[in-house]
Amino acid sequence: MENTGSKKRGSVLDLFTSAKFLIYLGHALSTWGDRMWNFAVAVFLVELYGNSLLLTAVYGLVVAGSVLLLGAIIGDWVDKNPRLKVAQISLIVQNTAVILCGILLMVVFQFKEQLTELYSGWLLTTCYILVISIANIANLASTATSITIQRDWIVVVAGEDRNKLADMNATVRIIDQLTNILAPMLVGQIMSFGSHFIGCGFISGWNLFSMCLEYCLLWNVYQKTPALAIKCIQKDIDQEMRQLNSQKEVESGENPAEGSQLMTASAAEAKKDQEKPAGCYYQMAEPLRTFRDGWVAYYNQSIFLSGMALAFLYMTVLGFDCITTGYAYTQGLSGSILSLLMGASAITGIFGTVAFTWVRKKCGLIRTGFLSGVVQLACLVMCVVSVFMPGSPFDLSVSPFKEVLSHLFGDSGSLPEGPTPSVSPVAHAFNSSTMMLEESPQVESYLSVSLLFAGVIAARVGLWSFDLTVTQLIQENVIESERGIINGVQNSMNYLLDLLHFIMVILAPNPEAFGLLVIISVSFVAMGHMMYFRFAYKSLGSRLFLCCSPEQKEEAKAPPFPPLCN
Repeated sequence: MENTGSKKRGSVLDLFTSAKFLIYLGHALSTWGDRMWNFAVAVFLVELYGNSLLLTAVYGLVVAGSVLLLGAIIGDWVDKNPRLKVAQISLIVQNTAVILCGILLMVVFQFKEQLTELYSGWLLTTCYILVISIANIANLASTATSITIQRDWIVVVAGEDRNKLADMNATVRIIDQLTNILAPMLVGQIMSFGSHFIGCGFISGWNLFSMCLEYCLLWNVYQKTPALAIKCIQKDIDQEMRQLNSQKEVESGENPAEGSQLMTASAAEAKKDQEKPAGCYYQMAEPLRTFRDGWVAYYNQSIFLSGMALAFLYMTVLGFDCITTGYAYTQGLSGSILSLLMGASAITGIFGTVAFTWVRKKCGLIRTGFLSGVVQLACLVMCVVSVFMPGSPFDLSVSPFKEVLSHLFGDSGSLPEGPTPSVSPVAHAFNSSTMMLEESPQVESYLSVSLLFAGVIAARVGLWSFDLTVTQLIQENVIESERGIINGVQNSMNYLLDLLHFIMVILAPNPEAFGLLVIISVSFVAMGHMMYFRFAYKSLGSRLFLCCSPEQKEEAKAPPFPPLCN
């Protein structure tokens, strides 16, 4: 009995000290801090600028534009440096930036009146610029961390076991879903019962504690997984050295020791040549070449269409963001009802994550993505139907550009005379939405909004399953030496389509045009799944439709293959 008990204790201890569990714990800590910060920074910026959404809109545009331009460069940096170094640097930069930003916000909240009076308010404006800039650096470092851990380390820890890789991806997504709900609730309660000053201090303290603990966890994972110490770039160099060494031995007839010395000298000379400083213009153009090479490499990938399909899913207003929430308020839904709907959305998202692992084992990875797309589109049909149901404000006779045109040309349809306040279209659109919430009309029927949110919530099952499918396709099919740059470009594509969806809302912010945005969103989702269908049919042909057949089961049992280097 004692031996049985000791074995059980040993197995439990091994589980909680395994590399897989340590990655889960580190990801939970990192994601918890990210979600708290992303929620709080939007609230802080609104509070600082007098309940205006201008700073929040500027921050969103800066973040999206930065990842769009620098995604490939960040990924290339991840590829060309040792794994532990990349993880440690990105972790330290991310958390340090959040801590500095939190301290700066505490100073601004505490001395805002004095800062407003100094230098005619320019010092306060400088603080706003610093907050947005530092927060953007934190987001870029978070992107590097995500690429490193979720797209590379997890693949190495899983090894050649595809089932283990799928389970790890699904567990990471479940952690994301839970923290999406719990983290904003926690920091929101702290700011409600305390103050924004206390909220900033809590987030800064959490990131300091989290950074130290995550650093130790990363080190332990690295020590427990020796394969993390070897990258494909190193393998390629070693292989080339061995090949060149063999050629010299054959050509010169020298013994292995002499051949090794010659090879060492040749390698040293080659390295010296590579380290010669290039011209100034060449060095300045290096980021541009990296940007170009990253997008070219992404286009040449076998999974290009599946990656594009995932990016097209970001061009949608059918999610629980500020846009859909604002529309819900105009339709008479209260904050408590919206919180319940967000909880239901998270539950269906977890269900879709769990369903992914089960369907993948039964039908294979590519078929799982196809089935997920069918499920998502079938659910989104309810959103399209809701546009024409009683209670919908959809009205094509009202110009979708009414708000922007009235701001630019005035009520008379001509340019306003005299000087006018300089307000960006982004700020105007968001401020119009704020006014829209304050003057929300009485709704005759809740049928339209009920169908809309029923479709959005149900579609999360297919959405998250599809997201996991594309994630694992990239992990399995992109060679190790290009994982960083390909995932960086994928993030850029996601942000590009997300940015386009915000621009679409800025051009048509009135509730009467929301139905048109819904139809456009569903169209983009459909185009994305059409791209994926083309990829899946090209990969499997008519076997794509042989789900759960004997032939498919044999195919699913095929031995796993590791992502190979060039």
